[in-house]
Amino acid sequence: MTLADSTTPDTRDAVANDAAPTFEDGVRQARPMPVSTAEVNQVEPLGPHSLVWKYYGDHRQVLGFQRVAGTENCIEQLAKGVEDHSVIFSDFMGRAERTVPPIMSTVYSAEPHAWGRKVRDFHRNIKGTVDSDGSSYHAMNPELFYWAHATFVDQVIYVADTFIRRLSHEEKAQIFEESKRWYALYGVDDRAEPQTYEEFLTYWDDMLERFVPTKTIMYATGYLRKGLPRPKRVPPAVWSIVSVPVNALVRTLVIGTLPRQMREVCQLEWNDRMQKRFDRMAALIRALNPVINRLPVDKLYTPWAAQAWARTGVDPRRINNGR
Repeated sequence: MTLADSTTPDTRDAVANDAAPTFEDGVRQARPMPVSTAEVNQVEPLGPHSLVWKYYGDHRQVLGFQRVAGTENCIEQLAKGVEDHSVIFSDFMGRAERTVPPIMSTVYSAEPHAWGRKVRDFHRNIKGTVDSDGSSYHAMNPELFYWAHATFVDQVIYVADTFIRRLSHEEKAQIFEESKRWYALYGVDDRAEPQTYEEFLTYWDDMLERFVPTKTIMYATGYLRKGLPRPKRVPPAVWSIVSVPVNALVRTLVIGTLPRQMREVCQLEWNDRMQKRFDRMAALIRALNPVINRLPVDKLYTPWAAQAWARTGVDPRRINNGR
């Protein structure tokens, strides 16, 4: 079956004119569009002097966990894929633990091309139907696959700029340019990918306006509305006291990282007072960067990143550290 066989007239016109379809048109094609293995093998992988290497494997990136996971799943088609094909509702932490290693390995391993193809191939059979309108989705559709990648690009830039050190516009643009090589390692058609950092910002803002309260994201953010569940080893009487400041801290630090549109669709309370508190916390964490940066590499970075720094013989604490 040809591409034209599976598209609407409007989409066929866009393809015929060599123009990338809009997100709405493109995602409804619901077709996997991988590129050849030979082409993927020609992609130059990222290395120790890239800003993605410098910041993505830093343990402080965990501060953006809800931002990256949440923004992904506020887009209906992606969230439906998670709902239909993952164990998020029965093994939330397990899913996260299985997701991170392959993506980290695509960036940091000695075999990034092979890991990129593995990540792509994990998605080959993830397809189904969207509840709201009965349209089809496929996880390897370029519009959908790129959106998932875009959330990681945003995470690297946002967390580094918010919790590590302020980045210049040029550094943010460099991270975006490096992210194009990162994405190419997955071997999926790049028609949905912006070409410049400025285009990426426009793309990001447009996607935020498409957010909806999916079943997946409402479930994943329940702890921010209801409070953290009591740990089994903590007595109820103790938790009733301890949970008050703990939940206040978690809500401020986590909800503070989320885009406004996500807070709204997830019904997460936020106000100016909480924003000021978050800004103070972020500034304090940034101020500690010179101290944190002196930690041993295997304490500062995830295992995948630490192993990569050791393999290349580069000390990341001495490069791209700003002022």
